[in-house]
Amino acid sequence: MDDEIESILYMCREVMVYRVPPRTSNAGYRAEQWGDLSQYLWKGRMRIIETKICVIKLEDSTTGDVFAQSPYDISGAAVEPVLDSSRYFVLRVEDAESGKKAYIGIGFAERSDAFDFNVALQDYTKRQKALLNPPEASDQPSPSPHLPPGPKQDFSLKAGETLGSISIPGGSSKRSAKTTTDLLGPTKASGSSSGILPLLPPPPTAPKRR
Repeated sequence: MDDEIESILYMCREVMVYRVPPRTSNAGYRAEQWGDLSQYLWKGRMRIIETKICVIKLEDSTTGDVFAQSPYDISGAAVEPVLDSSRYFVLRVEDAESGKKAYIGIGFAERSDAFDFNVALQDYTKRQKALLNPPEASDQPSPSPHLPPGPKQDFSLKAGETLGSISIPGGSSKRSAKTTTDLLGPTKASGSSSGILPLLPPPPTAPKRR
């Protein structure tokens, strides 16, 4: 009994298959070189299935018989987009029994289907790379050098506390009062006139005329 969990990453109900001529240069494939695109070799559904590996399967829409399949890995070498269209790709298929490989062209009727096909492969590749390269402890953000070492202190106000009721370490109320006095000068209540200019008496009033 097969206990493998099978996940369907993508499904398209209508995909066309084309014969691909040999590549003439390293520039890439062009769908226009495949001839009349309305004359396809085969049409059916596509599914991307993930078990222990990821496989792109082309299947008969009615019976589910596999027409061709392409094992896919994070190298992305099994799928190559063409240069002149976003709806056509070259797929490297592989015979499950003999291991022989061949290249075929595939086409989607709608651009949205081709877009979703691309996204499904990109998501799978991203997940697999994350599994193969988990973040290390050195990749974690280091604490700021501007923060003091040691455990974090809680400076939040407790219930019923106000700013005036909190004593600041290293300071005193006498020092604070002295600082205030030094800045503003002695107050009248202190009874000292040191540091304050004496007030001049008012000018004498002029004698009244009789």
